[in-house]
Amino acid sequence: EDVMVLKVLALIILLSYLIGIIISMEILLENRDPSKTLLWIMMFMIFPGIGIIFYVFSGRNIRKQKLFRAKTRSSKLSHRQLLYSMEALKNIVKNQQKMLEDGVLMGDEVSPIKERVVRLLFNIGQFPYTTNNELEIYKDGHEKFANLIKDMKEAKDHIHLEYFIVKDSQIAREIQAILIDKAKSGVEVRLLYDDFACWRLKIKRSLLRELKEAGVKCAAFLPTKFPIFGGQLNYRNHRKIAVIDGKISYTGGLNIGDEYMGRFKKFGYWRDSHIRIRGIATHMLQLIFIVDWYLTTKELLNDEKYMPKMKTVGNTAIQVVGTGPDSKWEDIHYAFFSAISQAKKRVYIETPYFIPDESLLKAIKTAALSGVDVRIIFPQKIDHYIVNVASYSYLEEIMKTGGKVYLYQKGFIHSKVFLVDDEVASIGSSNMDLRSFMLNFEVNAFIYDREYINRIADQFYQDQEDSIQLLEEYYSKRTLWVRLAESIARLFSPLL
Repeated sequence: EDVMVLKVLALIILLSYLIGIIISMEILLENRDPSKTLLWIMMFMIFPGIGIIFYVFSGRNIRKQKLFRAKTRSSKLSHRQLLYSMEALKNIVKNQQKMLEDGVLMGDEVSPIKERVVRLLFNIGQFPYTTNNELEIYKDGHEKFANLIKDMKEAKDHIHLEYFIVKDSQIAREIQAILIDKAKSGVEVRLLYDDFACWRLKIKRSLLRELKEAGVKCAAFLPTKFPIFGGQLNYRNHRKIAVIDGKISYTGGLNIGDEYMGRFKKFGYWRDSHIRIRGIATHMLQLIFIVDWYLTTKELLNDEKYMPKMKTVGNTAIQVVGTGPDSKWEDIHYAFFSAISQAKKRVYIETPYFIPDESLLKAIKTAALSGVDVRIIFPQKIDHYIVNVASYSYLEEIMKTGGKVYLYQKGFIHSKVFLVDDEVASIGSSNMDLRSFMLNFEVNAFIYDREYINRIADQFYQDQEDSIQLLEEYYSKRTLWVRLAESIARLFSPLL
């Protein structure tokens, strides 16, 4: 019997190696990042069985698979309207590109950093530059949800919500009551949520059931009964979007759950950044929702009421950027790199996870070594252990080049803020990590108005006051086991 068991184990190991070789060939042909490719091959060699399971969960590249073919679907004759919307967007961007070349798009507000980032986002993602906007910036869930609830109560035609996480919670029930009331009064209400991140809703089903019974349309993004075999687990809709009547929109870092209201003792006060937009930039957030909704439900929202004409409401310049594994380029990643590489005075970053690739890390280090004021605010409290540990190894490198790192003390900081000089700032759903840049569906608002950039900087300084500076002396006191844990976590950071 022992001999039979050994033979079975040997066969399993042999098959694991053969499957690992086949997968390795597939990865090589995909021309992925060399560090990731080598890491996967090493995984298959050292941990053949476990490596294959891990790859099925989080390593499969489905950019070119049928999962994300919304643009192809929209080209069908019966779905031309969505294609027309995209073509109209391209024409707007094309005209703006010419205006930028002629020096009339930004007037006296033009600067090398701003112009280059705007041009980059024109070229790689067809994201229009909008100026007829009024902006409000919120620092936590209390401010964001108080205003969102007020706007939803005043909705006349439709409410569109798209969130990574929706938890059955006190704030979710408050929102549910409003959505049910509006749906019963004839307002169109749609809720799109990430299937994997909202797994709790499959166990405690009353929240969604009651919404659906009242006429609210609910849909799970990338649903699958067998995520292990579907390969969809790795590609998550991390966006946070709310659109009311096509005129008012919200985006940022806050999901729907009580921890985002600071009601969890583990985290305490939840510091986050979210924005409310009234104006033309809302149309871009609406279009992102419409495409995601169509990809999920096949329902095409092509009525003109979803993109209503706007009166003049303000003059804040905003470029809304939506990116994901279906994008040709890593739009947000490229924009961050472009801005940092041109920084003259300051680079400020707030992020709960800091796992940059080598190009972005080198850009930040180069800025710091060039005398640019580089500061990063990072949470002291741990949300995801492995990601947190991996982040510290990168933060050490930033400090060695003269950058400053601060650990937030007031509670947990989940804010995703990026700011360069007085020229560009970004608030959205994207973390400063490889998952956000390459795997998740994300949305960020790039803001070019100096008044608001300075407001964001002022909040950054306030957060710095609520933090302690991380000094290099900390690293010299680390135990061997802590340093080993950081090194191992960093080794696997391309997969986190």
